[in-house]
Amino acid sequence: MANQARTVLCSFPEVPQCTSQVGRPDDGTDTTGFFNTEYFVDLKPKEQWRPVFRQNKDELIAAMSRELNKIPGVVWGFSQPIEDNMEEAVSGVKGELATKIYGDDLNVLEQKADQIVSVMRQIKGIEDLGVFRVLGQPNLNFEVDRAQAARYQINVADIQDAIQTAAGGNALTQVLRGEARYDLVMRYLPQYRTTKEALENIRLLSPSGERVSLAQLCKIKEQDGGSEIYREANQRYIAIKYSVRGRDIGSAVEEAIRRVNAQIQLPRGYRLDWEGEYESQRRAQARLFLIVPITVLVIFMILYSMFRSSKWAALILATVAMASIGGLVALLVTDAHFSVSSGIGFLALFGVSVQTGVIMLEYINQLRSRGHTIVNSAVDGAVLRLRPIMMTMLVATLGLLPAATSHAIGSDSQRPFAIVVVGGLMVNLAMSIFILPTLYVWSARKDDKLPEREESFET
Repeated sequence: MANQARTVLCSFPEVPQCTSQVGRPDDGTDTTGFFNTEYFVDLKPKEQWRPVFRQNKDELIAAMSRELNKIPGVVWGFSQPIEDNMEEAVSGVKGELATKIYGDDLNVLEQKADQIVSVMRQIKGIEDLGVFRVLGQPNLNFEVDRAQAARYQINVADIQDAIQTAAGGNALTQVLRGEARYDLVMRYLPQYRTTKEALENIRLLSPSGERVSLAQLCKIKEQDGGSEIYREANQRYIAIKYSVRGRDIGSAVEEAIRRVNAQIQLPRGYRLDWEGEYESQRRAQARLFLIVPITVLVIFMILYSMFRSSKWAALILATVAMASIGGLVALLVTDAHFSVSSGIGFLALFGVSVQTGVIMLEYINQLRSRGHTIVNSAVDGAVLRLRPIMMTMLVATLGLLPAATSHAIGSDSQRPFAIVVVGGLMVNLAMSIFILPTLYVWSARKDDKLPEREESFET
């Protein structure tokens, strides 16, 4: 099957070569089973891709997924080497995102996992859905018939000991080699213990001297048992792995949470956790929701100490808030999603917006202190400060423009940051030249506290 999958992947012209690994690594760092296969798919430079895939790698991944899904009984996932290790460390499973159901009964866990997958499959943007199965290992279960055991006067412990001796072996004595001691274990020959029929014919001697087979003393059933049991905090769980493409992680997972909670009822004692990058994103956003107000408060305090006026400080913060609209519009136009990277971009945008606002407002106040009217000061300040404000913004905009337009491998983390800053600064330029002077004229009063006149100040 690994050979078949490699052939499928190499059939794409964008793939020059593909290698695969079956089972777990030789160094034992990945505790997976023999059922796991991993593939390294090399890609040509984007300039050599077919036009339909050149602008969007997700389309290439979707095409590969459609071809690979023709192989039955296999669950596929797509990632990148370093990203894969990070995702596995965060979610605990091989997947970008994971939903974990905690409970005791493996059958109930698998049943609920299949129900959740059927719900999540209908949600736009959720791809690579798969369940990490916990059942599937065939077991031969011996259930002692106590009535039959009592009839033949055979203890349950003797029946269990007979099964253990036949299949697993029991230590009869020890062998000494110098100071080392080794158990000498005896068990049945392979032909008498490797099949169900052979185990059924194992004989026990009853007190009456009658030889009784295990088939007469036990109900022997072949059933599926746990093939791999996942535990976290001493509790069993089953994991559902998935990824999100063509949509932001937050809205996709939140829609999945709403639908699953509405349609799936978990038994008492079972719980559901949504983990992986979604959980990390929520933690980071929670920190941002704390940091942003603190940042705005600190900026306000600094502005107040500079102008000795809460009105001028609030006016500059108003332009900062308007500049944030530019960042949001830039994310919308470029079809980028809000993330931690874009959140940090807004913080950087706040700083540049405050700088341009201070330059403009301080200049207007200096003009007023020299006797200019409010309207003339606002107009002259907007005209004369246009050049230094444009220089400040162009440096940051042109510096981040390549990062904002890049779609190369590894650009996913830096692009939202650059898009927010570039889009916000472009809007902030218009805000500083037109909106800030207008708001200044509306809010200014003749009794405003102005800075002392500077003799070296030039108009």
